[in-house]
Amino acid sequence: MDDQVAAAMSRWPDVPSAYGWLSLNQQGQWRLHPQGDGWAVTCEGAPLPGANTRLPPGEAITSSRILAFINRNYTSDTQGRWYFQNGPQRVFVRLDAAPYVLNLAGPGLILQTHTGLAVEHVHSWWVDDDGRLYAGTEHGPGLIAGRDAMTVFDALRTTDGQAVLELLEQGAPAGPTMIAPYRAGSGRAAEPAPLAFRPTREIPRALAFSRFPVAERE
Repeated sequence: MDDQVAAAMSRWPDVPSAYGWLSLNQQGQWRLHPQGDGWAVTCEGAPLPGANTRLPPGEAITSSRILAFINRNYTSDTQGRWYFQNGPQRVFVRLDAAPYVLNLAGPGLILQTHTGLAVEHVHSWWVDDDGRLYAGTEHGPGLIAGRDAMTVFDALRTTDGQAVLELLEQGAPAGPTMIAPYRAGSGRAAEPAPLAFRPTREIPRALAFSRFPVAERE
């Protein structure tokens, strides 16, 4: 977090949080909602969109300076709500897929968050019923970017050497499946990670994040 942001938080500790103004799409792009209509917010809980509900896409943020500022000051709270700390104010984020979108950043299986953080450790892998791949990392949970998903799937092996793509063709396994350790080239010790299958609607709960943050009850 930027020093000036931390200083502003100390100087003005009671600035109300903002909801509905910022979203992160499945491509890892920050989107602005100038009318604050990114999603419904109530203290009782935001109603999740139905299958036929189209979330407003918002407007692309194109300033490299603003994007870098958001990326540096993006974090989460203990409730799994992710936000951008804009000076003294928390701007909570609608997550169209996950808190991070993970991209391949080099030869081999080297992942990086959409904010530019290198992934050194993957402690869990998840596949939803749309065939999308997620990873639990030291930074938080992330969706493997669509353009890189097949390459990552192709690289993953179970601890007994079976290709994950072959496993998927056979259907979801009944028991736990362990994936060979993810090694990001740092030389650090790595452990096998479990692979689990979940319906898309259950991914946020399984990975402990909120797609539609709501205000705390007072």
